[in-house]
Amino acid sequence: MDYTHFEKTAANIRVGIVKAIHNAGSGHPGGSLSAADIVTALYFKEMNIDPKNPKMKGRDKFILSKGHAGPVQYAALAERGYFPKEDILRLRKLGSEFQGHPNMNKVPGIEMSTGSLGQGFSVAGGMAMAGKLDKDPGRIYVLLGDGEIQEGIIWEAAMSAAHYKLDNLVGILDWNGLQIDGKNEDVMTVAPVDEKFEAFGWNVINIDGHDFVQIFDAFDKAKACKGKPTMIIAKTHKGRGVSFMEDEYGWHGKAPNEEQTKQAIAELGGEW
Repeated sequence: MDYTHFEKTAANIRVGIVKAIHNAGSGHPGGSLSAADIVTALYFKEMNIDPKNPKMKGRDKFILSKGHAGPVQYAALAERGYFPKEDILRLRKLGSEFQGHPNMNKVPGIEMSTGSLGQGFSVAGGMAMAGKLDKDPGRIYVLLGDGEIQEGIIWEAAMSAAHYKLDNLVGILDWNGLQIDGKNEDVMTVAPVDEKFEAFGWNVINIDGHDFVQIFDAFDKAKACKGKPTMIIAKTHKGRGVSFMEDEYGWHGKAPNEEQTKQAIAELGGEW
């Protein structure tokens, strides 16, 4: 398979993220950029969805549990054709549907309003359980932040999902190693994450979250796993694709100025 198309799409999504956050004057670029490849793989190959029919019966669903990274989901939805790309430049504007955190009642393609850390993961488990009861063929994909899994509700949800054998549930952990105050290991260590989820009864897959070969292979393995949910631990780089943002925790929640935005867009191969 030629992955050039996915790489270009991910770059376009990253350009959208940078433009939207700059235009808003606030937002979370670091964790949005780190997740762009994973989100691209989901929206442009993995998930059974239809931009012309966002509520299609039997569709796959994506939940952005780390809701502060809303710009990556907005940019992906725009790139996929749910709404015009220029719409996301209304990010965080007064009265805009593109709020700082995703709102399911405002934006087509958003399956769950998120932002309170940990709750999106829990809701995804509930959706997967409902899908089992309804014999719905759709799969549930949920993206977590590594700082987010310091929340206790994460582990309650993990325990529940394994108990009910929710093999239609796939978690993806955006393991960029940083959170708002610094390195995860300095703020509140969560390692070893793979062993924790395995102990809770999950099928665990470790990958490079910027390698499309590994990303798609992990999704295939998740589909093949029966009787337990899957957690894909994706090692990523915060601020991926923008040299001065990469692996810098200070870019967790800060908007670039005009000069920085121009540099970032140029590095991503976009146009100002």
